[in-house]
Amino acid sequence: MSRTGDALLWALYGLTAGLMCVAIYMVFLYAPDELVMGAVQRVFYFHVPAAMVTFGSVAVLLAGSVAYLWTRDLRWDNLSLAATECGLVFCTLVLITGPIWAKPAWGVWWTWEARLTTTLILWVLLAACMMVRGYAENRDLGARLASVVGIVAALDVPIIHKAVDWWRGQHPQVFKPGSDSAMDPRMLNTFVVCIVVFLMLFGLLLAVRFRQAQLDDRVERLVQRIADR
Repeated sequence: MSRTGDALLWALYGLTAGLMCVAIYMVFLYAPDELVMGAVQRVFYFHVPAAMVTFGSVAVLLAGSVAYLWTRDLRWDNLSLAATECGLVFCTLVLITGPIWAKPAWGVWWTWEARLTTTLILWVLLAACMMVRGYAENRDLGARLASVVGIVAALDVPIIHKAVDWWRGQHPQVFKPGSDSAMDPRMLNTFVVCIVVFLMLFGLLLAVRFRQAQLDDRVERLVQRIADR
C-alpha cells in the first residue's frame, strides 16, 4: 500500500476510534431509557447495526464469490475471505446481543423463532466458508467451494429479512412500514451514530484483512520462486 493509503488507513483508525467513544457516550448517557423495556433496550444500539453490517458483509461476499468464479482472480477471493471473516464477527455479535435482549423481553435466552433460527443458519454458513478453505486440497479448490457456500449464505439474507412476515415470528420489527410510532430524537440520533460507527468499523476491518490477504499471496509467490530456484 502507498504512503497515501497508509495515511488514509491511519486516519480511518483515529476517526473510527473517536466516533466509537462518542457512540458509547450517547448509548449510555445521552439516549433516554425506553418506556417499556428500560435500560436493556440499549442493546438495540449494538444489535441492529451489527445485523445491518452482517448483511453488508454478505453482500460483499456475494460479489467477491461471483467475481472469483467468473474470473478466477485471487484478488476477488481475498475480498471474499475478508468479507467472510467480517461477517462472521458481526453475526456472532448479533447472536450474542440478541439473547441478552430476548431474556427480559421474552423470558428466555433463546427460542427457535424464525428470524433467530435463520440468522443462526447464516452464522453456520459463514463458518462453513472458512472451514472449506482450511480442508480443501489446494487454494483454488478451497476458493471455489467457499464461493459456492458464500452464494448460498447470501440467499439466506432475504429469508432472514422476511422471516417475521412469512412465519409470524416473535422477533420485533424495528421499523414497520406505515407505522405511526415515532422514536425519541435522542434515541434516533444515537441509533444513526451507531450505524455510522459500525459501517466505519466494517470498512476498516475489511480493508485491513484484504490487505493482509494480498500480502500473504505475495509472500507465497516469493517463497515459491525461491523454491523453484
